[in-house]
Amino acid sequence: MASSPSAADNRLRLTGHQKDLGGGFTVRRLLPALQLRSVGPFVFFDHFGPVTVEPADQYDVRPHPHIGLATVTYLFEGAIEHRDSLGSDQIIEPGAINWMSAGRGIVHSERRPEGLAARRYVNHGIQLWAALPVGQEESEPSFVHTAAADIPQWQGDGAVVRVLVGEAFGLRSPVATLAPALYLDIQLQPAAALELPPLAPQMAIYPVDGDVLLGAERLGRQTLATLEPGQSTALRAADAPVRCMVIGGEPLDGPRHLWWNFVSSRKERIVQAAHDWEQQAMGLVPGETDWIPLPERRFKP
Repeated sequence: MASSPSAADNRLRLTGHQKDLGGGFTVRRLLPALQLRSVGPFVFFDHFGPVTVEPADQYDVRPHPHIGLATVTYLFEGAIEHRDSLGSDQIIEPGAINWMSAGRGIVHSERRPEGLAARRYVNHGIQLWAALPVGQEESEPSFVHTAAADIPQWQGDGAVVRVLVGEAFGLRSPVATLAPALYLDIQLQPAAALELPPLAPQMAIYPVDGDVLLGAERLGRQTLATLEPGQSTALRAADAPVRCMVIGGEPLDGPRHLWWNFVSSRKERIVQAAHDWEQQAMGLVPGETDWIPLPERRFKP
């Protein structure tokens, strides 16, 4: 869903929709939307939780494939075990950035860590997909984990900014990307203000847990709003502490087709990837014997 911009506010606002990923595990999906297909390289934005995970819950995501994109996983609470066809096995914990570049093809699973199997805990975080540049869509797949302690952080008067990807406030993230990208975690104390400069040609902001003021305009929690290109934005916590995520980057270098877990500039490549997955020819995750089948409704080129 989206609201139309008023004369005093040219920002597009998206409230997203609920998406059931299976087993009753739902996420709020902000991108893609009819009104906005991408922000910089980011073509997919899922906010999951906070959800209380009980020992009997089946929220694990079985092995599934990707092509032409990078998954970017960031947790506020909880833990997820990432395993992939490269042999990576990584516990994703709050504050870390996990960047998996699918390139020509990768298979991965996202499961409850063994150490939490018998425990009740809360999972809360965001997963983004970044479309790879056209010239890198068939690059070699890779997975890189950047620990929370290695993410640079800027502090001001009542404001903390973690530079997850890209450059901001004189800091550069160590996370390597194949195209210019921006990803910030901003935390504001009550009444704290922050001047957010135009750090990328396309930018959007998403308050996770409270309302924020963008100049004189109030932006409600869990609403994605585009920011004016080339202009600074005055941020202020509206009533209480608030956490905001900022995404952005250069515009995509051409249109993209998205179907299921695949992103490509070429429709025929998605058809090939679907065939490869159906034939189980995209690789295996060590120790995994199950997988997610293709959707019944197939891609129509």
